[in-house]
This record gives sequence, structure tokens and C-alpha cells, in this order.
Amino acid sequence: MKNVIVVGGGLAGLRTAGALRTQGYQGELTLVGAEHHRPYDRPPLTKAVLAGESDDTTLPADWERLRCGLRLGQRARALRFHDGRPGGVLETTAGPLDFDGLVIATGATPIRLPGDGSQHVVRTLEDARGLRASLRPGARVLIVGAGWIGAEVATAAAKKGCRVTVLEAAATPLAAVLGPELGVLTVGWYAEAGVELRLGAEVASVDHDGVTLTDGRSVPADVVVAGVGARPEVGWLAGSGLDVQRGVVVDSALRTTRAEAVAVGDCAAWWSERYGRRLLVEHWETADKAPEAAAAALLGRPAAYDPPLYFWSEQFGRTVQYAGHHSAADQMVFRCSPDSSCWTALWVNGNRLEAVLAVDRPRDLVQGRRLIAESAELDIRLAADPQVPLRDVVRGRAPARRPGARWSTGPVGPADQPDRRPRSATRLTPPLRSIRTCGA
Repeated sequence: MKNVIVVGGGLAGLRTAGALRTQGYQGELTLVGAEHHRPYDRPPLTKAVLAGESDDTTLPADWERLRCGLRLGQRARALRFHDGRPGGVLETTAGPLDFDGLVIATGATPIRLPGDGSQHVVRTLEDARGLRASLRPGARVLIVGAGWIGAEVATAAAKKGCRVTVLEAAATPLAAVLGPELGVLTVGWYAEAGVELRLGAEVASVDHDGVTLTDGRSVPADVVVAGVGARPEVGWLAGSGLDVQRGVVVDSALRTTRAEAVAVGDCAAWWSERYGRRLLVEHWETADKAPEAAAAALLGRPAAYDPPLYFWSEQFGRTVQYAGHHSAADQMVFRCSPDSSCWTALWVNGNRLEAVLAVDRPRDLVQGRRLIAESAELDIRLAADPQVPLRDVVRGRAPARRPGARWSTGPVGPADQPDRRPRSATRLTPPLRSIRTCGA
């Protein structure tokens, strides 16, 4: 392999280019990006960039050492593989490019709402800058979707003095990700931040002065933001011969149906042995970590990417972190009352930890994530005690607690004092809805 093209100028593309070099690839390497910026970090767009605290989230990279050509502002249009031999031709808006190795990392495109009115999305640096300019004190900001993006945009807009309303079609925020029992626990966060949350409100169209709901009511707004999800950017692969469903179908090593092509990041639907299904995970962690396996696979080496899933969000002054996959769980265990300022929910199948959601309890998340990777079985009674570190609730494992020692599993700082919040009981619930997946 002498000529590898990376299609996609985001985190996944940059990380794969770097992994190819660190794993010994010496041939020609080119990164093709649709945007005019060098690869940058996207999570800060709805946080520091919207808040006006940062305007540059460029990812650090030693381009000289990478020896990677940059073709920025060039969009992939089509892909043709050679018949009977490796390689092919990538058609771009700037002309064709030959390759014998290909990395598909084109990410995802935000879903826009129907209607002729103006609406913002937040996917690119230009998106964030444009929305930021509209977040003036007193402006009526209407956000459609109470998911991760919607909540983060609402947080930034409220801090800027906007009059913020969030419309959510489901009965609770984050219902599609965490399920209604957990989603309902976030409802109060909106009111605390001065944000009006309207549930069961489905938008029919965006108009010039707001939106129209499916029941015919109108909601006025100066600024409308669509936070209703994204679709993998894979339309340019039509006719390529690759298996493309909701994303590019790949195996556990991120290999496509062509040995000389891998897909990684938000556009890749990869097979997970851990969860026994194909996953399409549009989160930073996957774009950051999966490229190591993708690069190895492209170079013909053994590889697999199958960790416990992980993602996080910062909303309304809280850090919300999730690890695992809870679709197989039959119990939910709360550490601390969900009415307290910080709490953790554990999803358990039998006694095995399947997933953890931590709200301002980072140590629970870190320790829980390790236990999920180990397929650890928990002592459920101990797991419900917030004063016992999660690492010490594994069945058959002796706790490291010293006589007279005090536990703390919350954030470092003032909360590192003995946790005197009320202990919660174990709650038995039906399995909750899983994060987004696509059929195997």
C-alpha cells in the first residue's frame, strides 16, 4: 500500500492518519476535508464557542511529522473501486484522486426541520459562530429537541440572557437515549436554569417568525435551533459497491466489504461482539479511539474495537457521563437520591453491571467503566451505598477499606467529605431503551 486517502477532516480522520504513521505506514498520505479549517474538536462548539470563551478548537497535530497532504474545502462526491485489483478513484469537488488505501471518516450531517423559516444547527465552527451572534440578551430562542445538543445550547443561551424555550416531542428529555425513568429526572434542570421546557410538542414546520406544531399551535421565536439528531454523511458512497445502511457497514476491525477500505467515526456502523449487534455511535470517544483499530486493519494486521461505550455532556451546570449499554439490564440501582445534586444510576443484569450514568460523580463513572469492561458482578446491597466506592462492591472481592476510613466517590474538592446524603433503594425496572443502533 503506497497511497492512502483519508476522506473526512474531523477527529476520526486526523486520528486515523496519525495511527497509520505510528504503526509504520511510510507511503503517501492525503486528508480530504469538506471544511476549510484544519481538523478541530467539535464538543466545545456547544460549550466554550457558544459561550464566547473560545473561538479556536483546532486539534493539535504535527503536520510535518505526519507527512500528510491537506486538501481542505474539497467535498467527496463519488467513489469507484477497481475491478479485480485493489484501489480506486475518489471523485471530489476539486477533481479525481487515485488511491490504493481508503479511510472513510466523513462524519454526520445534522437533521433539519421542515419549513421555509431560518433555523440553526450546530455541527461546524461556522454553525456555532453564526448561532453565537444571534444569542443576544432578551432574544426569544426556541430549541427543538431536548437531547444532548439541545440541552447544551439551552445552557449557553440562558447564560447569555436569552429567553429560552425547548420543545421536545417525547414525554421526557433524553427518552431515546436513557429512557423515560432517567429522562424525567432531568426535567427540573431546565426550570432551575430559567428555561421553559415543553414536552410532547412536535414541530410541523419552521416559519419566518417561529414554528408551527403538529396540533396547529404556533410558537413565536427570534431564533430557532434544530437539535433533533444527525445522519451519517454517506450519500456520496451510492454506487460504490460498499454495504451502506444507516452508516457504512464494517466489521469489528472497522473493515468494509473491500479490504483496502475502512470506515471510522460517526459514519461507521461497526459490529460489536460485546453487545452482539451493530452499533452506530455518534460520540467523541469512538472517533478518538477507534482509529487505532482502523489503521491496523488497513495495514493488514489483526485488530478489533469493542470497548464499553462512553459519552458525556455538560448541561445546566452538571457533568453527565454514561458508560456501557443498558438494553439488557433488568434492574436499576441508584446511588444517592436522584433529587440530590449528584447521583449515579447503575443498570444491572442479574448481578452483572451493564451501564452506569453519573451526574457529577466522576469517580463512580471511572470505576464503573472498568467494572463493565471486566463484566464484573456486583453485591447489589453494597452498590446502592454511595459511601462505598464502586470498585469495592464486586462480589467475591475484598474491599480495600481500612478500619475507620471514610469513603468518598464524588468530585474532588468540597464534596470529598463523607457523603451523608440518603441512601437509595434498588429499583427494579423493565429494560430501558438503548442508545442508537442499527440492525446487524
